[in-house]
Amino acid sequence: MTTTEIAAAADQGSWLSTLVDAVVGLMDVIGPYGAGVAIAAENLFPPLPSEAILPMAGLAASRGSFALWEAVLWTTVGSLLGALLLYGIGAWFGVDRLRRIAARLPLVDAKDVDRTVAWFEKHGGKAVFFGRFVPIFRSLISIPAGVVRMPLWRFALLTTLGSLIWNTAFILVGWYLGEAWHIVEQYMDVVQNVVIVGVVAAVVWFVVVRVRAQRADRRAEQADGAEVPAAD
Repeated sequence: MTTTEIAAAADQGSWLSTLVDAVVGLMDVIGPYGAGVAIAAENLFPPLPSEAILPMAGLAASRGSFALWEAVLWTTVGSLLGALLLYGIGAWFGVDRLRRIAARLPLVDAKDVDRTVAWFEKHGGKAVFFGRFVPIFRSLISIPAGVVRMPLWRFALLTTLGSLIWNTAFILVGWYLGEAWHIVEQYMDVVQNVVIVGVVAAVVWFVVVRVRAQRADRRAEQADGAEVPAAD
């Protein structure tokens, strides 16, 4: 059975079917390198779900299209290459440019950037490693690592280790579950939705807190301006 036939068997009418077809087409043409290219693209465009791409690579490996270790190796290489590109974008952007932009944005100031940089310099290693297991953040975490210029060797090592674990787990899902791999996708959709809701809630909380703080500052300024100096 070819990987194209595997995709047809696994397709459950999901909106991901077009994506799966494209990934499978790459694997048909260039083998496990195709999965690596797809995962590199997933790093650059987070809505692409590695939770669908990786099991397909495991499924193809289980059918003999290529070796299991090849699937793990090339998807991990793809993860690293995509992450390095985002790291480079963050490094090019830099802290100074980020401060200048923050100073022009409503509800944000340069001190927020300084606090974020300080936090990342202290906890960045954990964020890069564990961030590889969180949908959406798995890709985006590479940008602040580049902004603060985390040592490249450390970033590459942590990214490789985290990606290796994540990729291996989902490739094995496809390897062992076969055509039933899409069951896991349903659970991962729930996790991703929880992450999105959490991010939205955090943004709303930030906006509410900042708006209230700015209103309080304006009221204090108005009260100070309304005070009449006492007569001698």
